[in-house]
Amino acid sequence: MKLILCLIILVNTTFAQNLFKERIRKVPERKKAIYLDGGVFHYISKVKKSKLTGIRNRYVPRLKYERIVFDFNSKEVPRVYGYIDSKNNKLNMDLFNVSLSSSIKNLKNTKFLKNIDFYNIDVKTLSIELIQKEKVTYDIFVLKKPARLVVDIKK
Repeated sequence: MKLILCLIILVNTTFAQNLFKERIRKVPERKKAIYLDGGVFHYISKVKKSKLTGIRNRYVPRLKYERIVFDFNSKEVPRVYGYIDSKNNKLNMDLFNVSLSSSIKNLKNTKFLKNIDFYNIDVKTLSIELIQKEKVTYDIFVLKKPARLVVDIKK
């Protein structure tokens, strides 16, 4: 029995994601044009309550990137913690002290985005998963007044 338990633990830890080896990047407050293909990112904020009021996208053919903008009803973007999962073509984000507006509509005519899913982890945490059609890179930054989280996606 102990041998089986040890094997289960060994197998689970072998395939687990090791966040201690990942570089944790701070999300800047302006566009840097530094595209990332993996890793952990965060944005620190003191916002106590916010609502995600809209999501919009636009493909810029001249620069060959798609911009996804998350609009909030607060003056500042709430606290964000995320992970770029390049193996599975996903971007996962947790937004803290955020609720989801019922008026959010699905994005249309996306170039790189296959799907976007929302998960309410608890009353104060909203998880977002962006699923890409193919392997891409990301430039993530925030803008203030009004508060926006911007994700530029490029092949």
